Amino acid sequence: MARVQKLKVYRTVAGFYDAYVAAPSQKAALAAWGSDRDLFARGIAEQVTDPALMAEPLASPGTVVKHSRGTTAEQIAALPEQRAPAAPRDADADADPKPAAKPRAKPQAKPKPKPRPKRDELDAAEEALTSLQADFDRKKKDLVEREAALARDRRALERARSSSIEAAEDALRGQKQAYEEAVRRWRASQE
Repeated sequence: MARVQKLKVYRTVAGFYDAYVAAPSQKAALAAWGSDRDLFARGIAEQVTDPALMAEPLASPGTVVKHSRGTTAEQIAALPEQRAPAAPRDADADADPKPAAKPRAKPQAKPKPKPRPKRDELDAAEEALTSLQADFDRKKKDLVEREAALARDRRALERARSSSIEAAEDALRGQKQAYEEAVRRWRASQE
């Protein structure tokens, strides 16, 4: 029987929206958002406990639900002010209206990207867990079979005990009657 996991609701920022998802774990929420980075560790994502915000994502688990973070006017008002960069002032700037030519910089080579981390240790750990679970399941099945065999043996022993005890009790009654008859005859002969 499959184990049903309790769903939690998580939220992250997605541009001008909050993205909500109902998932059993943070890892599942990150997968639903399509993120390969831990947004929770960066403080960009969080668990939601407000019932009003949880209702819609819980109605469709695993599906990302987006809500606007405000009206367009509110979003534009929240943007930081853009200031034009101040022009450098020279003493000669008033005398020479031509800007000085900037020396050309050599294009920098892009740094070589880091290789993706290897999954070897994760795969080995997953395989070890799967192997342990299979071993446990096999041993548990063995125990269930042994318990069933012991129960069958116990029932057979109880049936055998019942019939043996009944036969022994019958024999005892017969011997008791024979003895009592012999004693009665003996007493009669003594008189």
